[in-house]
Amino acid sequence: MSALSSALAYRRLLESNATLRMLRADNLAVMAGTLDAHLGKPGTRMNTEDLHESIDADLEELRDHFDLSLRTAKAYCDDWRRAEILVRRPATAARGETYELSAAGFDAIRMLEQLRTPPQTATESRLVSLAQSVRQLAIDTDPDSSRRLASLRAERDRIDAEIARVRRSDPRSVVLDRRRANERVSDILQQAQGLPADFARVRARFEELNQELRVSILAAEDSQSQVLDEVFRGVDLIESSDEGRTFSAFSALVRDPEQSAAFDDDIAAILDRDFSATLSLATRRSLRTLMRQMKDGSHEVSDILTEFARGLRRYVHSHEFQRDRVMRTLLQEGLAAAAPVSQELKPYDEIGIDLELSSVSLGSVGEVILHDPEEFDAGAELGEATDSEIDFAELIAVARESEIDFAELTENINSVVTSAHEASVAEVLETFPATQGLASVVGLLSLASTYGHVDVGNREILTWAGIDGIVRTAAIRRHYFTEGITL
Repeated sequence: MSALSSALAYRRLLESNATLRMLRADNLAVMAGTLDAHLGKPGTRMNTEDLHESIDADLEELRDHFDLSLRTAKAYCDDWRRAEILVRRPATAARGETYELSAAGFDAIRMLEQLRTPPQTATESRLVSLAQSVRQLAIDTDPDSSRRLASLRAERDRIDAEIARVRRSDPRSVVLDRRRANERVSDILQQAQGLPADFARVRARFEELNQELRVSILAAEDSQSQVLDEVFRGVDLIESSDEGRTFSAFSALVRDPEQSAAFDDDIAAILDRDFSATLSLATRRSLRTLMRQMKDGSHEVSDILTEFARGLRRYVHSHEFQRDRVMRTLLQEGLAAAAPVSQELKPYDEIGIDLELSSVSLGSVGEVILHDPEEFDAGAELGEATDSEIDFAELIAVARESEIDFAELTENINSVVTSAHEASVAEVLETFPATQGLASVVGLLSLASTYGHVDVGNREILTWAGIDGIVRTAAIRRHYFTEGITL
């Protein structure tokens, strides 16, 4: 490819690609910072008014450090939506609309994050993974069965030799050292950073495919419409597309209970290794929530896929497409008749015909406000209230009845962990009984799932006294803490 053709191709990419448009924006730092803070987590959506309010609060602080105009958050969000960085959709749970990051927005923020904290180049784990992938591809695509058998036998001999070394505790079979283990964790999380953008991209592609199918229904006649025939036969055209089959295979893998349980067990085993103690809290949390993010993203796209499939079937079976076809035909006829006339007359020329258009004032029933005389009645004159004393102990008791006292539980955990190498939930309850009954037990388990560890192979008995004084027990997986908690 010549320099000219390459330059023209790159210029076209710069003009059409939303990710590059965001990276070229003058207020990139503000855009990336605010959007990452409010919409950067996978599957995050915010009501438009809530996002405007949050960004307005951010702008008040950002103007002290950045040269920003006095534009409102709504104006900025409108610009970002037109630049295809934000996606605005109707809210499903309530009235109104929501904002979410597009695939281009996720890609741009991920690029900036990689530039801010660049990964180590040419890590051993990345080179090993590359070599293994190339080797496996060469084996799987080899048409000569004898060479494939020879490769498989060599792989079997290597595995048998490794098993023998492990059995006799050969020094060459030792586990990965801490540095290489940390490298592999970083590579895993770096690959996982692309999942939100992938899910957003798949969802956008399904929307395009849904629109393309509806256009094809309107453009073709009944006798020539293959899409209509397949929909009437019950074929799910969106799920049976290439993108639909690819996503269905991924979704089935994520939803498989056995695969999911094995993945969670592997993550728990990694977090129990000695090297994981050197990982940051954010890294450990990212590993722990990795499967949940994949499940949430898969469930969200599956819902969209089902919604589009049902909408397309309803559109066909209710014969709404026939009405749209008539409207499309009338519009085309009108445009065809107006094309030759446009060469002679302008739209504002007098043609000697007056056409009175019917008009109806549109309004919402919610705009009607009934007159209520009592609203203008101020009532009796208020008197001065007498001074009264407040019982703070009673206020604290009321608060403890409605909320879990996490501050107390955190102090109890830190006190037990300080005197022991590790402490399970049962040991914390033995030292500090549950003052809030079951609520204290639930609070300890919630803290353990976030800041502690889960031993899936062992169980322990929790004992506590309820608010009614009755002693209760429960057998659960062993949850334990190895370090203090800072809220």
